[in-house]
Amino acid sequence: MIGGARQPWEYGPPPVPPSHQGCAIRSVRVQLPAQRGELRDRHEDGHHLHHLVWRLDPSLRVCSSAVLGGGIGPRAWILNAQVPGGYPRLDPDRHLAEIAAAEGLTGPGAGLMTAADVAAYTTGHDGGVTATVTTGLGVRGWAAAPESATHAPHRPGTVNIVVTLPTALSDAALVNAVATATEAKVQALLDAGLDCSGTPTDAACVAAPEPGPDGGEPFAGPRSAWGARIARAVHTAVLAGASTAR
Repeated sequence: MIGGARQPWEYGPPPVPPSHQGCAIRSVRVQLPAQRGELRDRHEDGHHLHHLVWRLDPSLRVCSSAVLGGGIGPRAWILNAQVPGGYPRLDPDRHLAEIAAAEGLTGPGAGLMTAADVAAYTTGHDGGVTATVTTGLGVRGWAAAPESATHAPHRPGTVNIVVTLPTALSDAALVNAVATATEAKVQALLDAGLDCSGTPTDAACVAAPEPGPDGGEPFAGPRSAWGARIARAVHTAVLAGASTAR
């Protein structure tokens, strides 16, 4: 889901989570696939769901359009959480904070949400870049849609993209990296034979080291060295996900 509004507690300790509609969140480790994040399992309100967690090195910062912790800045973790279809809650940021707290995640983080099967995530790798994608395309369409279409309710189907890379990027390059990832996503959807640019709630996170005195790499467009790697990794992951999510 998309949204960059920051919460008052974003840079402080997370709140003590309330019980979720009388059902505590239970989480157990399923898999630890390195840069792809941890695949976790939880039972919530009678649903068996999954989420991916990245526990980030303190030297990393994130540029994100996530509903929780969006924007640019240091982030201690990234969470991509599956929710049931027909998601009823109107406070996704609080819900993500509850899941993060149940995982023991502390400090500022970025949280994404999707109704896609998170356990079916796909990855792409290129020259040190890793892209991890969850692909839900049940509400797909074109970004430039008629005004009447923009008033329809948006379910959290979503294509969520998380990119990690080992090289520091400047602020401008971080923003450029998100744009590059988005371009690669659209290319992959078209290559998969889909007539769309994505879904109304797609989100992306790019995690890279804090720049030093040199300011980091200044460019991350698709023809820059690191932007090209981002584009190829995202394209690979989205194409694989789109080919099985239809």
